[in-house]
Amino acid sequence: MADKENRRIMEMQMDALKDEHGVDIDSSKDRIPANARSANNKKLADIYDDAAEYEAELKGFEAELEILNDNVLADLVVKLNDNNPEYEGDYAKEIAEVAVNGVTQLVEAKSHSQEQLELVKQMDFTAYSGELEDEIREILVKRWEFLVEIKKEHVADERAEMKLMGMKPDHLRKVHYNYHGLPQN
Repeated sequence: MADKENRRIMEMQMDALKDEHGVDIDSSKDRIPANARSANNKKLADIYDDAAEYEAELKGFEAELEILNDNVLADLVVKLNDNNPEYEGDYAKEIAEVAVNGVTQLVEAKSHSQEQLELVKQMDFTAYSGELEDEIREILVKRWEFLVEIKKEHVADERAEMKLMGMKPDHLRKVHYNYHGLPQN
């Protein structure tokens, strides 16, 4: 019984200290280590820079692919812009170009007519409907899946290069994120 009372008193004292100093001791586990900004860690973090950039691009492409799969073409540009407001490109123009290029390849493969290509070039992709919308969606999905695979290969290549250097990619990733003060995800 005395042990429980001592424990309760210690818990009350800890809570009082937290309230008094405004410190959440439990969250101190997520602190950045004191040596995170050392010169050695800068060198290690720099090794992971390219891989981190590829990882961020991969994450973006995966999010865009999910939006593409979950929305109709008419809503696509709005949803993509909402997802990535910092994007400096023009999603509408890029999607239209991918659609035209995809149908051009289908015309060259003789599975579609030149008239269908002209229709795709003239129409706004948000107005596509029926079978044409399904075909364009399939073209877009294949394109985004291709981009995702490329970024996965880039990340894998960078990590393989780190291993060849005798480094542990996961450790370099952790050092990179700590050095730059980024949240671990």
